[in-house]
Amino acid sequence: MSLTFAGSGWASDAAEFQLLWPDGAPGAVGDKDADKDADKPGVWIYRATENPNGAAVVICPGGGYAIHATDHEGVQPARYFNRIGVTAFVLRYRLSPYRHPAPLNDAQQAIRYVRENAKEFGIDPHRVGIMGFSAGGHLASTALTHFDLVNASAEGGAGKQSSRPDFGILGYPVVSFVADFAHKGSAKNLLGESMGEDQLKELSNDLHVTAETPPVFLFHTSEDTGVPAENSLAFFAACQKAKVPAELHIYQQGPHGVGLANGHPALSQWIDAAGTWLRQNAILAPGKRQSVSGTINFKGQPLKWGTVALIPENPQAPVGWAMVRNGQFSIPEKSGPQAGPCEVVVTNLGEVAPGPTIDDARELARGQRVDVKDGGDNNLQLQFE
Repeated sequence: MSLTFAGSGWASDAAEFQLLWPDGAPGAVGDKDADKDADKPGVWIYRATENPNGAAVVICPGGGYAIHATDHEGVQPARYFNRIGVTAFVLRYRLSPYRHPAPLNDAQQAIRYVRENAKEFGIDPHRVGIMGFSAGGHLASTALTHFDLVNASAEGGAGKQSSRPDFGILGYPVVSFVADFAHKGSAKNLLGESMGEDQLKELSNDLHVTAETPPVFLFHTSEDTGVPAENSLAFFAACQKAKVPAELHIYQQGPHGVGLANGHPALSQWIDAAGTWLRQNAILAPGKRQSVSGTINFKGQPLKWGTVALIPENPQAPVGWAMVRNGQFSIPEKSGPQAGPCEVVVTNLGEVAPGPTIDDARELARGQRVDVKDGGDNNLQLQFE
């Protein structure tokens, strides 16, 4: 059966491109004036023009350190972030035959460039993250774990900026070069034929997660045979051990290199999950979070088992949430809402009992508001009939 569809064409809106080193990148082998992109790392700039919130992300497309999958692992994620108010910078980093640390230098310089020009872009320099897919995920995870390896050749004002990302998002990343699930092609392209065991360990980034590693969101698929999901599992396990805030999504279906997985009913949800993660980590809306505790009574009796959510007026600010047990709840500061008015949503889950006590979970209230105070006594006494 043959099907023909009318399309909207292949053209895309042009993005501004900025060289990271206008006078030539450190270690570049080509002529800086020659028309050879491979020697000229830079970023395509995708500005958030509608409701910008000041967050920014540098995106590293994958390609095994041999090519750049710029469209589906760069431009398309950038457009998603624009829609949630985040300005995105799609990185053109140096590839093989360049070796480590050239790609890392490029990623670090991109982060410094964003911070140096934060005012021009309307960006908060304390909310600049890095994202990467596949080998670009390896580069991003290297930036997340090796930010102390400052490039001494960094030039201009950007050289004064920190290269430590404030958060990371890793899509089906290459993580290990020494495990049995290592992606040997990426290692070869990054380190060359003469790579030694010490180099391989140095760039097996799950081995270098510390308490200083920024918060991380990861996703992978269990059907990925190109870069197995064990890579993400290893990085997540290292984050757990170091007590680094991290979230991991493993989807059953999907090969390697899915990008946004447009059209897949389950896998395509990962990007919205990443957006929610950014919200819940106060990256989309900055502000000090507040601890909140209190009691909840329903018809004069403590709510036996339920949940409470404190939903701020700003839809990008984090929601405070907790379980309710015997009428008591407590939301620690790290998970709490920011100061300001919040809508209270309480759900009755019944009781912890050997038999059913209610037909289904029931929302007891929506619409009641409380004012969460900055550093104040946020002990709430809530009554519902």
